[in-house]
Amino acid sequence: MSTGDYKVADISLADYGRKDIELAEVEMPGLMACRTEFGEAKPFNGARVSGSLHMTIQTAVLIETMKELGSDIRWCSCNIFSTQDHAAAAIARDESAAVFAWKGETLEEYWECTLNALTWQDDDGKGHGPDLIIDDGGDMTLLIHEGKKAEDLFLKDGTVPDPTSTDNAEFKIVLTIIKRLLLAGTTDKWNTIASRCHGVSEETTTGVHRLYTMEKIGSLLFTAINVNDSVTKSKFDNLYGCKHSLPDGLMRATDVMLAGKKAVICGYGDVGKGCAAAMRANGCVVFITEIDPICALQACMEGFTVTTLETVIDTADIFITTTGNKGILMNESMSQMKNNAIVGNIGHFDNEIDMDGLMKATKRINIKPQVDKFVYPDGHGIIVLAEGRLLNLGCATGHPSFVMSCSFTNQVLAQLELYNEKDTDKYTRGKVYVLPKHLDEKVAKLHLGALGAKLTILSKEQSDYVGIPVNGPYKPDTYRY
Repeated sequence: MSTGDYKVADISLADYGRKDIELAEVEMPGLMACRTEFGEAKPFNGARVSGSLHMTIQTAVLIETMKELGSDIRWCSCNIFSTQDHAAAAIARDESAAVFAWKGETLEEYWECTLNALTWQDDDGKGHGPDLIIDDGGDMTLLIHEGKKAEDLFLKDGTVPDPTSTDNAEFKIVLTIIKRLLLAGTTDKWNTIASRCHGVSEETTTGVHRLYTMEKIGSLLFTAINVNDSVTKSKFDNLYGCKHSLPDGLMRATDVMLAGKKAVICGYGDVGKGCAAAMRANGCVVFITEIDPICALQACMEGFTVTTLETVIDTADIFITTTGNKGILMNESMSQMKNNAIVGNIGHFDNEIDMDGLMKATKRINIKPQVDKFVYPDGHGIIVLAEGRLLNLGCATGHPSFVMSCSFTNQVLAQLELYNEKDTDKYTRGKVYVLPKHLDEKVAKLHLGALGAKLTILSKEQSDYVGIPVNGPYKPDTYRY
C-alpha cells in the first residue's frame, strides 16, 4: 500500500495509469471541450471538491478536468471493487487529487476513505470540508447528514450513536466512525462541513432517490443537482454503457458461452433495456421481470418474454439484477437455480442479491477475485459475481470512455451551476434540481463531432412554424426520448 496525502495500492502503477488516461482523453470529447471552454477562466479557483465515484481511468479524466478548471480535489471510490489501481496511482503521483481508493477495500476501509476524502486539514487542525461534492450513490452525502444529526444530539444531551442499534453492516461502520470522532472531542466537524458545502451533483438512480426523500421530509442540508436524469446520462450511461459492460463483465469473469443461454434480466428500466439488448445480441434467450406495466409493455414490444422469477428460476442460466431496489434475488430462490447458474448485479447497490442469506446457507469457494461459487449442502452451486456488487466494475472496467464522457460532462456543468450560482437565488438550499434542457443538448452536441455527425440547422421560417428556437432547446422537458 502506497500512502501520503493519498492511499493507493501501488504508486509504481502510475506510468501505466498515465498512458491509459491519455488514451481515454481522446475518447472523452465532452470533458476535453470543457477544458478548452472553461480552463483559462479557472471558474473553480479556490473551490474544494470532494468526490465519491468509481476511481477508474474515466473518472481520472473527470478529476483532471475539474483540476484544470481550478479545483482542489479529494477523492474516494464509491464501491469496494470498482477502483482501477493504475488510475488511482496516476492521480495520486501527479497530484491531480488526494485520492483514497484501491480495488478490494474492506467496508471499514471504504468508509475511512470516504472520511478522508471529505477532510481538509486547516490551520486550526480541524478537518473542514468541501465547497462542492460529486457523489455516486449518495454515501458521501449520507455521512455528512448522519454526522450532523449525531453532533446535534450530542451537543443537546450528550447522546452518542449506538452502532449496535442497526443490523446493516455498513451503517454500523458509519455510526462507529461518527461516534469515534465525537468521543475524541470533534463536535462540530459535520455542522461545519454542511454549512460550508454549496451543493452536490449526484450520479446515479439510487443516490437520486435518497436526495428526493430528504428533500420531501425537509432534511436535505444543501442544494443538489440530479445528474442521473439528464437524458445524456440516463439514456447513454445507463442504457448504452450497460449494453457494453454487462457482457464484458460476464465474459471476463466466467468465459462462459452466452449464445444459447437463457438470461433473466430483473428490471426493464434504462439499465435493464441495455442489458437485455446486449444479452439478445450475444444469442441469449432473454426473459424480463418487471413491476411497471409500461416497462413490461415496452419489453413485450421488443420481443422479450415478460414473466415472473418463479417461472424461470430452475431453468435459466444467467440472472442479472438491474433495479436499484433490495431483495430481488433471495437465497430461497437462488437455492432453486440449476448448477453453475451465474448470478450478478448491475443495479447500483449491493442489496439486490441476498448475500447474507446465501453465505449462511452455502459453502463459499473462491474461483478468482470477485468470482465465487456458493455450494449448497446437496452439492449443486451457483456462481456469484463481485459479491452482488456491480459486476461490470468488479469483474471488468465499467463503462467505456465515450459514454462516460457524456455522464461526466453533465457532472462538470452541474458543478459549474452550483458554484457560479452560489451567491444567487437560482437554486434553493435543500432542493433537488435537474440540469436545464439546453445544457443537456449541449452535452450531446459536444460529442457529435467525434462521431462524424453533422446537425441540420432550422431555417428562420421553420423555427417560427414549429415554435422552436434555431439554437434550441428542441424538446420540452416532458419529451420522452
